[in-house]
Amino acid sequence: MYIGEQLINPPAERLRLSAQLGVERVVIDNRGTDLVRPGGVWDVDKLRGYREWVESFGLKIDLFALDVGSILLDFLTDEASARQQAEVLKQNIQIAADAGLTALKYNVQMVGITRTGLRTGRGGVQYSGFKLASYSAEADRKHSYWGVGYPTNQDEGDAGSTLLCGQKMAREVPPVTEESGWRAIEFLVNELVPAADRAGIRLACHPHDPAYPVGGLNGVEHVLGSIEGLRKFVALSSSPNHGLNFCQGTVAEMAREPHSYVIRAIEEFAPRIFMVHFRNIKGGYLDFAEVFPDEGDVDMNEAIRAYQRAGYAGILCPDHVPLSELDPNRERFMAFALGYTRGLLQAAGYAPRITTLAD
Repeated sequence: MYIGEQLINPPAERLRLSAQLGVERVVIDNRGTDLVRPGGVWDVDKLRGYREWVESFGLKIDLFALDVGSILLDFLTDEASARQQAEVLKQNIQIAADAGLTALKYNVQMVGITRTGLRTGRGGVQYSGFKLASYSAEADRKHSYWGVGYPTNQDEGDAGSTLLCGQKMAREVPPVTEESGWRAIEFLVNELVPAADRAGIRLACHPHDPAYPVGGLNGVEHVLGSIEGLRKFVALSSSPNHGLNFCQGTVAEMAREPHSYVIRAIEEFAPRIFMVHFRNIKGGYLDFAEVFPDEGDVDMNEAIRAYQRAGYAGILCPDHVPLSELDPNRERFMAFALGYTRGLLQAAGYAPRITTLAD
């Protein structure tokens, strides 16, 4: 295992910082740039050049974001459009391989990552959280994660970035039942995984965040909101290229006893985990806050040992760190999470990279 970072369209200075923090591998989200040609198809030469540019900082791209846009919602309302979008996604999977990439991550959220407010933590830091009893459309719009952004303490969250990834407010989408949600996800898996097999690309899917109550929220079910849902998803294909972006925080949000639930999920799904969002929460099912990794209800040291026992050998990325006006770009808090994770890895016997000093 090794530490890594998820970066959204990082400039050179940000990649230099990652390298200086000891990061060797990164996960890149590059939506909304000139890598995408008209029609949504990636430019293979630009993508290859981008990979080489990242590598010039001593970093390797572990995974690259595959934006599936509104394909799942469209499948439920306009199947012909969804099938056209699937053709573009399949082209991009092959282009990724041709550009020298080995894995892609994607997200099956049909609505924003629902949050209802902020809670105050140590030193006045703000934790993003979800509490079903506090849910309202206004809180959803203000505090949920939209697109590639983060929730904020402004009047509107990051709703302006929804156009980048097809997410909409839950009250603005058609009903998504358990049956129709699975039907849409099965369609996507059946379209993408054979293309990934041909290209030799691994596909890592992020679970639904957060787990919704039984019966859904605003008529939308989150079928990948439990271990049972993840088990059914993994069983959709026996391909070794079909797997999970295992968001440890999201899995913790599924349970009233997050620690034991996370350990159980690691033990079951490790062979299909292609990357980990190594984050922590306080609370649990339907009432939680996203906190620093050292203060949550999941024992992160034991989580490291569980990954180790299960044979996971991939990337661990910080994710959803708290908010503070002292760290507007979250670089300090990400650095703290990286150092904390590196310390846990060393305590578990993973040797750090040996630095060679230049004269």
